[in-house]
Amino acid sequence: MIRPEDAQFHPPTSDDPLWAETNYFGLYAGQDTDRPMNIGLYGLFREPLGVVGSTVSVNSRRVRAPWEADYWDAWEHLVVPQPSNLLDYELANGLKVVATDPHRIWDVSYSDPAADLEIRFRYTALHEPYDINDPAMDPLAAGKDMAKTWGHAYAGHFDQSGHYEGEIRLRGVTTPIDCVSTMDHSWGVRAERQTSRLSWMHAHAGTDLVLHGLFDFSTDNGPDGESPLRLTHGYVVENGELRGLKAGGGVTKRSHLYPEQISISVTDTADTVWNAEGRALTTFPWQSQPGVVGHNALLRWDLDGRTAYGECMDFVGMGELGAVYDRVHDPK
Repeated sequence: MIRPEDAQFHPPTSDDPLWAETNYFGLYAGQDTDRPMNIGLYGLFREPLGVVGSTVSVNSRRVRAPWEADYWDAWEHLVVPQPSNLLDYELANGLKVVATDPHRIWDVSYSDPAADLEIRFRYTALHEPYDINDPAMDPLAAGKDMAKTWGHAYAGHFDQSGHYEGEIRLRGVTTPIDCVSTMDHSWGVRAERQTSRLSWMHAHAGTDLVLHGLFDFSTDNGPDGESPLRLTHGYVVENGELRGLKAGGGVTKRSHLYPEQISISVTDTADTVWNAEGRALTTFPWQSQPGVVGHNALLRWDLDGRTAYGECMDFVGMGELGAVYDRVHDPK
């Protein structure tokens, strides 16, 4: 169970200097227009080292280099503000986060005057944090594989969907923010080299229907091949009721490893089957840290007959990416 105090920093359970805590706020604006913007604000705190990495991205395009997006900013060695406080912090890159009501309300802003960028929003949770490590909440928690690098990084982890309200101004153009999307917070040993994969995705039809899932996948079929998906964790929120997912899978069709089309079918603890088909509107190579690429896309979904929006983040470590493209360029 996630408690209000889990919004704060946790005492490390390991002497590994790569212990980390994260806050990720993913959202979108103008989703009903011909140029929807996918927005991500992230902090990766390595408190034992006294540093925090932070990235901010705004992307309405199909790009394969981060500098081709509408906006990209990445810092790796910001100083953790002292006294350290994950409930109220402001970083030197312009990111400010305040947990006004822990696990219910966050107020977030970001400013980069040089790029004429201002982002401000309030996030209001739709449900209690979903603890992927609690068998009482997540029916798949008992079968998790902690040997994987994402298992260590997610030793403590919750996902939560909520309503984002605010605005973004970029280069003189202001766009309202009014969407339902998903944030997360994790704590554990986060290795610099990722050796396992993670597909983190969701579809939001409104405040009354949300589907969020984490899946395992393989790169064996190459950067343009299909990837079967195996559900590892997830939930549905239907009319305010939060239910864990107990089974499911799907397939992702790819281009250069970016998800172009996703089909999933999952079953919740009430034995309701949910089917979703998503098509990519954007692509963006998000490097949450130097050793991994999140092949990111904002998708428009058909969620059991309802239009929904949400992103997919397919994380692959640099070593595996090198092997994938080596097979393409130098087939044995």
